[in-house]
Amino acid sequence: MPLRRLLPLLLVAAALGLFIAFGGADAFRLEALTARHAELTGLVAENRLTAALVFVAVYAALVAISFPGASAMTLIGGLLFGTWLGGALVVIAATIGAALIFLVARTALGDSLRRKAGPFLQRLQAGFDANAFSYLLTLRLIPAVPFWVLNIAAGVFGMRLAPYVAATALGIIPATFIFASVGAGAGSIVAGGGRIDTAGLLLQPQVLLPIAGLVMLSLLPVIVQRLRGRPLAPPER
Repeated sequence: MPLRRLLPLLLVAAALGLFIAFGGADAFRLEALTARHAELTGLVAENRLTAALVFVAVYAALVAISFPGASAMTLIGGLLFGTWLGGALVVIAATIGAALIFLVARTALGDSLRRKAGPFLQRLQAGFDANAFSYLLTLRLIPAVPFWVLNIAAGVFGMRLAPYVAATALGIIPATFIFASVGAGAGSIVAGGGRIDTAGLLLQPQVLLPIAGLVMLSLLPVIVQRLRGRPLAPPER
């Protein structure tokens, strides 16, 4: 494979390695960010537009290097900007970051990884080949496959950019606003000196129940097609 095709992937890998080496993984943990709540809210109050643009840029960069800290950043978006603005900023940022790594995967990995795909990727490929938009939308709604895996798989299996962006943006909206609302509600806890953590928040009924409802709703098309005798390749669990 020509080096120029691998160059974008090498840059992403190098960026992720440097990010981890210089303590970025610790700096962007939920506990570390909430510990700086007063400082961050002060910066947002001083210049809301600049803070929003910086937040989008940082979030998109984290998604582009496939750093698995999106849920914490989504909560922080709600904590700093409120449910609606925070959720909207997260959707924009996550879609931009996902599109960037999608393009990198399509350029650097497409042909070679498609030929060497194992059983797991082959199951994903069957779904993308059948109906790429609907399949990706369902997998975005159901947190059954890691976000970064779908970003790469969609690029490897030749999905077009426009439907990829649309399915990603639409699919992450429900869960994003749920997480953002939880983050916004946690503001009073943090301001009062309390501590929050991702695992604890995910176990709250106000988070679990809406996500469970979304999962059931997104599975309805699969159930209907199976009852009609036209099975759709299910998402890997």
